[in-house]
Amino acid sequence: MARVPDAPAPVDAAALLRAVARGDEAAFTRLYDLVAPRVYGLARRVLRDPAQAEEVAQEALLEVWRTATRFDPARGSATAWIFTITHRRAVDRVRSEQAALDRERRLAPEAAQTPADEVVEQATAQLQRQQVRRCLKTLTELQREAITLAYYGGYTYQQVAQLLGAGLPTVKTRMRDGLIRLRDCLGVEVAA
Repeated sequence: MARVPDAPAPVDAAALLRAVARGDEAAFTRLYDLVAPRVYGLARRVLRDPAQAEEVAQEALLEVWRTATRFDPARGSATAWIFTITHRRAVDRVRSEQAALDRERRLAPEAAQTPADEVVEQATAQLQRQQVRRCLKTLTELQREAITLAYYGGYTYQQVAQLLGAGLPTVKTRMRDGLIRLRDCLGVEVAA
């Protein structure tokens, strides 16, 4: 009788991180494969720009490699530690970009900006925020909470499910249905 191969053992991120702290490159490769897609997803949610998200994800994972000795399992899980590094780097990038934009605005000639344009932009942005708030109120509580955590909080589907104490498939379905309702409420056209 042919022997059926055993299923691969689940990957323990904390054990891999401890090995990385000892300089184990193979462990870092496995850890990278395990978390890189979610690290990129978190960076992408915060930054919204795929190119910048890739840069931040690489910077965060490089920081994980360099500072793995600082991981303390008593303070949280390995993935939470990695996502904290990623989130911090992504927020720093947003702040840096905003500071650069602010500098450009201060140094730009006064003629380039007219007060009327700023008023129109502010009014339009305010109306859009009000419309989004109004449409969010049309969702079920679970849909609203899940979407708010994911899009404003930067959490993954898995993290949202854990925070809400709901199953991952339930959260994904509620978010999909909620986003469809938001799209319809906001009158967004979908390109075919």
